[in-house]
Amino acid sequence: MYKESTNVVVKHLVNRLRDVRTTSNEFRLTIEEISRILASEALNDFPTITQNINTWQGPLDVEVIEVQKLVLIPILRAGEPMLTGILRTLPYAKSGFLAMKRDEETSLSKLFYENIPNLENKTVILLDPMVATGGSLIDGIEYLKSKNAKKIITLNIIGSPYGVKKVTEAHPDVDMFIAQIDERLDENNYIRPGLGDAGDRAFNTH
Repeated sequence: MYKESTNVVVKHLVNRLRDVRTTSNEFRLTIEEISRILASEALNDFPTITQNINTWQGPLDVEVIEVQKLVLIPILRAGEPMLTGILRTLPYAKSGFLAMKRDEETSLSKLFYENIPNLENKTVILLDPMVATGGSLIDGIEYLKSKNAKKIITLNIIGSPYGVKKVTEAHPDVDMFIAQIDERLDENNYIRPGLGDAGDRAFNTH
C-alpha cells in the first residue's frame, strides 16, 4: 500500500525543494525535515517497550520505540540526508547502505555497493527520495527481501504516478509513505514538475 502525506507542512517543505533559489545546504536540511515527519507517520503504530528512566522526580517507567528492531537503509547518494534527519530523532537505530545508479539510456538501476546488517526479525525503513520509474526502489526492496527482512517500509519525498503504481504492484506487502505524488513522467523518465536531481542539488554536483 502507499500513503501520500496530507500534512500541509510537508507540502510546504516539498515546494521549498522545488525552488531553484534553495541552496544545497538548505536542500539537505529540508529533506531531513520532511524525512522526520514521514518517519513519525510511518512509525505511528510501531511496537514500543517499557523502559525505566530517571526524571526530575525520580525513576519512571515510560514507553519508547523499540529501535533495536529497526534498520534504516538509504539508497545512496540522494537518500543520505534522509538518514541524517531520522537519526536525529532515532539516534540508536542501526543503519545500512545501498548504492544504486540509474543508467540514463536504459533507465535501469544497477547495485554497485551494499553494507547491510543482519535483517532477521527487523523492520527495514528504505529511504529513497525520488520514485520516477520505480526501478531503483523495486530492486532495492527485492534485495532486502533476499536478506530476510521481517517487514519493509519505504519513505520517499516525491514520485510519479507511474513509479508509485509499479512499486505497489511489484511489492504489495511493502508500506510506502511518500510526501508528494507529482503529475507525470516526461519522455526522459524525469518527474514533472519534480525538483531536479536530488543528489546533485543536495551535494552541489552536476
